[in-house]
Amino acid sequence: MTSAEPFPAGSQPVLPAYGGGCVSDIVPAILEAAPSDTADGAGGGLLPPEVSDARAVVMLVLDGLGAEQLAVRRHVAPTLHELQVATVTSVAPSTTASALTSIATGVGVGEHGIVGYRIRTADGNLNILQWRTPHGSSLERHPPERFQPVSAFGGQCPPALQNSAYGKSGFSRAYLRDARRTGYKLLSSLVVEVRRLLTQGESFVYAYYEGPDVAAHDHGFGEHYDAELRACDQLMADLLTAVPRGTAVVATADHGLVDCTGGLAPIDRSVLDCADGESGEARFRWLHARRGRLNDLRQAALDAHGDMAWVRTADEIIDDGWLGPVVTDAARARLGDVALVARDSWAFEHPQDNKSKLVGRHGSLTPAEMLVPLLVHAP
Repeated sequence: MTSAEPFPAGSQPVLPAYGGGCVSDIVPAILEAAPSDTADGAGGGLLPPEVSDARAVVMLVLDGLGAEQLAVRRHVAPTLHELQVATVTSVAPSTTASALTSIATGVGVGEHGIVGYRIRTADGNLNILQWRTPHGSSLERHPPERFQPVSAFGGQCPPALQNSAYGKSGFSRAYLRDARRTGYKLLSSLVVEVRRLLTQGESFVYAYYEGPDVAAHDHGFGEHYDAELRACDQLMADLLTAVPRGTAVVATADHGLVDCTGGLAPIDRSVLDCADGESGEARFRWLHARRGRLNDLRQAALDAHGDMAWVRTADEIIDDGWLGPVVTDAARARLGDVALVARDSWAFEHPQDNKSKLVGRHGSLTPAEMLVPLLVHAP
């Protein structure tokens, strides 16, 4: 577990703290909570021991609520701020698809295999959130339940609440496999649905809301983001009032974000000449080497972009534990050969992005992206 402040600032990436201080550790700590009279309490100290005594637990994920963003907005989100008990890390890459899957499954990226936003397949890059390749829908070519084989929520099949628009998506089928997916259309309905499920006797409810991420992508960290955090703060306040007595609420985020205004850069031609394709995302760009050109690709990337990104080979990333203690053969085959992991506010263009105008971005291993709050209300 990482203290909430000060935030590390430095030239080295913030690595996922698998095994006790990562978002992947939260659900196992809830579902496998030790009795409160043990030495460490629930989750070996990740959660307060009172959580293990709760009659029910609500797990709320607020997409894009980084610890740094929350820390400077105490006046905007006082309820959320007061509930923070720790700062934990996201996963690598710090992107929604990878992190949400780690949250739900309780394992690292190398084990569940959702290794990024775009993953190279035999029929082109698979856009994980749309579950499409250049050939169209890939629900049949890449069945989500086979592409991501790890059971969610320890196979306990709890209800999982999310925006109704996502209910039938391939990604929802992949990361929420084994859960009973249910939807809501209005933010206010999320609280109503959580209470309904708890009063029906559910002992664990997962809920997801994407608002902060959407606001930051579209507008950065100005008044729109502040307004969204106010809405999230009210959501939490309403939730704490609505849940039955004896319910614990645990909340976190999948990642934070960085303002990349003016930081979108093309990949140098010398690098592209050594590569036969790209995958990943703008702040964690995988380069796939031409046959026999791995060393050339790595050197070209260092020469052209070493001041803009941490340049690592796939083997280095695996050996240094970025993807967790287990990396399956399937996950390894989905990686590129060399990664450009953006520093500061840089992001790398990709032809499929159409020079996207996103303001807030994520995926890299800076503190602003990797550090997220762990919020707990214990009964």
